[in-house]
Amino acid sequence: MTTERESGSSLPAEPSLTPAVFAAANPATGGAAPSPIRDYLNKRGSGRFADSSFAALMLLCACSIFAIVAFIFWILTARSHLSLIQFGWKFFSRSAWDPVSGDFGALPFIYGTLATSFLALLMAVPLALGVAVFVTELCPKPLRAPISFLTELLAAIPSVVYGLWGVFVLVPLMRDVVGPFLSKTLGWTGLFEGPNFGVGLLTAGIILAIMILPIISSLTRDIMLAVPNSQREGVLALGATRWEMIRVGVLRNSRIGIVGAIMLGLGRALGETMAVTMVIGNHPNISKSLFAPANTLASVIAGEFTEATGNLYLSALIEIGLALFLVTIVVNAIARLMVWAVTRGAPVGAA
Repeated sequence: MTTERESGSSLPAEPSLTPAVFAAANPATGGAAPSPIRDYLNKRGSGRFADSSFAALMLLCACSIFAIVAFIFWILTARSHLSLIQFGWKFFSRSAWDPVSGDFGALPFIYGTLATSFLALLMAVPLALGVAVFVTELCPKPLRAPISFLTELLAAIPSVVYGLWGVFVLVPLMRDVVGPFLSKTLGWTGLFEGPNFGVGLLTAGIILAIMILPIISSLTRDIMLAVPNSQREGVLALGATRWEMIRVGVLRNSRIGIVGAIMLGLGRALGETMAVTMVIGNHPNISKSLFAPANTLASVIAGEFTEATGNLYLSALIEIGLALFLVTIVVNAIARLMVWAVTRGAPVGAA
């Protein structure tokens, strides 16, 4: 009885899990067709050649920077060969500039470049920081966009327009109003003595300050906006005043970027040509007085390059360009040292 009941049982047999059945039962693991992306990746190969080509192209782009700098230095050195042979590297420490007798030196122009740039930073940096702090922390929202737009608009004005404004507005103002006032109140310092014609180091410094103001202000504003709000809230939660919050929570965390913005503004001031040429007086002179006319490395090239008649004169002007190139390199090296002094070996990304 038992045997017949077992043999006649109608219970279905358990199916065997063969690979085909398992694939059909689990389409996600092997039964479904590969996606178009997977099919494309399988057909295109490993991509090792593409990765190697891309890496080589990026390396070439990076090395091209060194090649461009080296090429500029080589051209300036080669074209100033006559002046280098005649005067040597003492050309940069000599004050003479006499095209008639062929006696040249770049020291007055180096002095004029550094003096005007220093005056520009002295006036522009506090004002730029004040504008940036006001726009990001204190300004009402309806006024933020107009003030930011007008600040950036100053950077779009051509250099020659600044020069024309300086000639027709700033020069008479310096000659008739500002100059006499400074001579009367601060003449004892020796910085504001001598004849005041309206053109000179101080006028050029004011023009440069106006020109680099939007660069420093815009970059500083963007850097301050990148500071997380948690920094501000944390400082205020500790009982700090609004000024202490800005000083500790915002400016301290933005100091590296602010130094970089100032260095960019300095680079613009060092290489500015047309506006400075129109208001500085164009005289190869080293004077303590800020009223005295002077010249910069860029302005002397712009003013006298077309008048250079002899090969030595032309070579001396090209060596002036070499001096400007070297001054730019030195300033950038000092900027890197300043950033290092601020960071003090802090890891990348740390404020």
